[in-house]
Amino acid sequence: MSIHKAQFVGSYPKLAQCPEPKVPEYAFCGRSNVGKSSLINMITEHQKLAKTSSTPGKTQLLNYFLIDDYWYLVDLPGYGFAKVSKQNRKKWWTMITQYVRYRQNLLTVFVLIDGMIKPQNNDIDFINMLGENGVPFAIVFTKVDRVKPKEFKKNRKAFEERLLESWEELPNFFVSSSKTGLGKQDITAYIHSVNKKVEAEFNG
Repeated sequence: MSIHKAQFVGSYPKLAQCPEPKVPEYAFCGRSNVGKSSLINMITEHQKLAKTSSTPGKTQLLNYFLIDDYWYLVDLPGYGFAKVSKQNRKKWWTMITQYVRYRQNLLTVFVLIDGMIKPQNNDIDFINMLGENGVPFAIVFTKVDRVKPKEFKKNRKAFEERLLESWEELPNFFVSSSKTGLGKQDITAYIHSVNKKVEAEFNG
């Protein structure tokens, strides 16, 4: 599947200020500097849609993009390390958790995991929070072009083992590279399939 049109809608500091929940919505979230903006630009084929930066913490609001005049892609602030005050990190965390817990048209949260490193506690904690609140999610490993296949396989296995400490079964997994385009078709096809399942609900 391909995305033909992507339009920036707006940035919002609070859930209550977000656009009306009338269309399907998919959020992308992960630790700061996980490659989220690059992934969003890759899958939408709009290289300047989401602002990329080598400095963690660039995204500070709930950024909305309307895709193909049909569904919203939401770029969430990163959690974890960022060169901002503890107060701002707490504010971002509250913004993220309020959004994922109470946004009624949110169909999937894509949790981005750095494929170059071992499992991180804040990733596991975030995923467990989603599970505890019944929020649908999928895992996207990023930056796999920067790590040797054997090393990535080792990191992925370790991550899955950490999840299985709390989960009876694993969620959907995607492997991506913003440099090579790996994962683009799989992620967009997944979104398309979910949209098809709920089409009657949003068109009714």
